[in-house]
Amino acid sequence: MKKIILTVAIATISYSTFAQIYMAKTCEISFLSPTSVEDIAAVNKITKPMLNAATGDFQMKIVMTSFMFEKPLMQEHFNENYLESDKFPNAIFKGKINEKIDYTKNGEYNATITGKFNIHGVEKEKTIKGTIVIDGSQVIMSSTFRLAFADYNVEIPALQAAIIPADTEVKFKAVLEPFKKNP
Repeated sequence: MKKIILTVAIATISYSTFAQIYMAKTCEISFLSPTSVEDIAAVNKITKPMLNAATGDFQMKIVMTSFMFEKPLMQEHFNENYLESDKFPNAIFKGKINEKIDYTKNGEYNATITGKFNIHGVEKEKTIKGTIVIDGSQVIMSSTFRLAFADYNVEIPALQAAIIPADTEVKFKAVLEPFKKNP
């Protein structure tokens, strides 16, 4: 009887360690679209992605109005004219890490995540390359990738089309920690 209880206890501890859920302690998403007139850049520090280490599932919801610009007029145009944030308030990414990562072993891993990005009401599959660093109990994820405006039906007015690039560079960095349920 004691052996059965001990076996069940060890299996439960092993499963709970392996099936760890991580949530972002910090996250920064930024984009940059250089133009001949001025750079269009913004940063979002509100997003809280989540990772299931057992399955490799990763997801995040990005509130579009949380992107902060240096100039208020740029922020207004971004939300009202381009992303139509009143109609499409969030961008959502749900994907899966393609590589097997040992979350119990410190180190840096090259990784790709394949999933669906929903931006401006349009859902597209995308594979994103990046790195995952395991540092103790923290999982640090980072990536730089490009998004094309046309892929998500984001229209650039004709007058600005000559100076605004067709895509933007997106940088993502998040520090995730084990999720602890409040008692």
